[in-house]
Amino acid sequence: MTTDTVPPPTTLGALRASGHRYKAVKHEVRDNLLASLGGGGERFPGIVGFDDTVLPELERALLAGHDIVLLGERGQGKTRLIRSLVHLLDEWTPAVAGCEINDHPYLPACNACRRRLRELGDELPVGWRHRSERYGEKLATPDTSVGDLVGDVDPIKVAEGRTLGDPETVHYGLVPRTNRGIFSVNELPDLAERIQVALLNVLEERDIQVRGYQLRLPLDLLLIASANPEDYTNRGRIITPLKDRFGAEIRTHYPLRLDDELTLMRQEAVLQWDEGPLGRPLVPDHVLEIIARFTRGVRESPQIDARSGVSARFAIAAAETVAASAVRRAALTGEETPVARVVDLPAVVPVSLGKVEFDQLEEGRELELLKHLLRRAVADTWRARLAGTDLSGLLGRFEEGGTVETGDLVAAPELLRRVGTVPGLAQLLRRLGDGHAETPGLAAAALEFAMEGLHLAKRLAKEELPGRAVYGG
Repeated sequence: MTTDTVPPPTTLGALRASGHRYKAVKHEVRDNLLASLGGGGERFPGIVGFDDTVLPELERALLAGHDIVLLGERGQGKTRLIRSLVHLLDEWTPAVAGCEINDHPYLPACNACRRRLRELGDELPVGWRHRSERYGEKLATPDTSVGDLVGDVDPIKVAEGRTLGDPETVHYGLVPRTNRGIFSVNELPDLAERIQVALLNVLEERDIQVRGYQLRLPLDLLLIASANPEDYTNRGRIITPLKDRFGAEIRTHYPLRLDDELTLMRQEAVLQWDEGPLGRPLVPDHVLEIIARFTRGVRESPQIDARSGVSARFAIAAAETVAASAVRRAALTGEETPVARVVDLPAVVPVSLGKVEFDQLEEGRELELLKHLLRRAVADTWRARLAGTDLSGLLGRFEEGGTVETGDLVAAPELLRRVGTVPGLAQLLRRLGDGHAETPGLAAAALEFAMEGLHLAKRLAKEELPGRAVYGG
C-alpha cells in the first residue's frame, strides 16, 4: 500500500474484503525492485560509485531471494547500502494490532496471536506499520547475547502468574521483533562464534529456538550482514556453517573514479552550514579535487596498510576541516565570506593521522609522508586544471625578486592587495570554474592555488614558515 498518511485501523474481515494479498518480505522486495528497474528510478538512494559493480550483484541477490553478507574495508558504505534497502519495502503493511513480532493477520506465528484469532475471528484488530519501522539493526559487539538476538525468558511475565513453560513468557529479541522486515548485523565476525550459532536456524529453517521451550516460530525476514575481510579483522571470523547459509557474498570497494569521490564528498560533508554572522563557507571545486586526489593517493600509497583501507570518512573529515579553517580566518580577520584556500590544506594532515594505519617501517615518518602526498595531490590538480594556462601575468609579479606573503590568517582582500593587479585573472577563474562569481575570496583562492602550483612545478620559489608562506624572492 502506498499513501502519505497512516491508513485507518481495520479488522481481519475488512482486510480480506479489501482484496489485500499476503506477500512474504523477499517477494515484496523482489516485486518493488522489479518495478523500480522497469521505471528507471533511483533504487538505492545516496549510494555512490557502485552502479556498475556492487549494485548489479546486489540486485541479482535480492531477485533470487537470498540473504546477503557484504564484505569490504571500513568506510565503503556497507551500512548505508543496507539501510537503503528499506525503500524496497511497501510503504504500509498490515499487522495484528499489539503483536510483538508484527504477525500478518492472515498467518499469525506467535501463540498469543493464534489464540486471539481463534477467539475473535474476523474481528481480529489490524494496524498498519510503515516501512521505516520494519528495519532492525544490531552492531555485533563481544557482549551481545543470544537473548539480545533471539530472546529469553521474561521474569516479569512469570511473576504475573504464567507457568515457566508457557511460550508467552518469552521476551523476544531483536531478530523476531523485526519479523516481516529487514534485519542487519553489522560487523558479524565480531559476534562470538557460540552466538553466531543462534542464527543458523534463522537463515535456513527460518525459525528460532529459545532456551528449552518447545517453540517453533516461523520468521519472515531478509537478513543482511556486513563484515570486514577476515584477513584484516583478526578479532573473529564468520563460522563456516553460517557463511554457507548466506545466499550471496558481495564485495564492496572504495570509489573507483575521481568523480565519484567528489560526489561522495559533496553529498556527505557538512560544508553548507546554517546562515550565521559569517555566512556560509565556500569550498571551491579545485580545493575539493585536491582533497579527493589526496585521499586516493593515501589509499594507493605502499606505505599505508592496504588491508585496513582508507575510509571515505577520511575525505569527508578533510573537507569539513578545510571549511572550518576558512571560517576561523573570517572570524579573526573580518573577512566577509569564508572561502577555503590552499593555505587551509595543511590543517588536514594532523587531523587525518588517526584515520590511517601505516606500515610499521614508516614509524616516525607519518606526518612527513602525508605532507608529501598532499603536495603531490596539489600538483596533480594544478596540472589537470591549469596546464596550458598563460600565467605569465602572475609570474611577472615576482620578477626582480618580488615576494608575496600569505597565511591562514591573511584575509582575501589583503592577499589581493599584496599580489596587486594580475593580467589574466579572469581567465584563471574561468579555468577553475569560478568565472561566474569573481568575488575577492574566490580570486584569492585561485591566485594562491596558481602560486602553489608554480612552486611545485619549480617555477616559483617558496619559503614556508609556521602559519604562513612567502612566495617569490
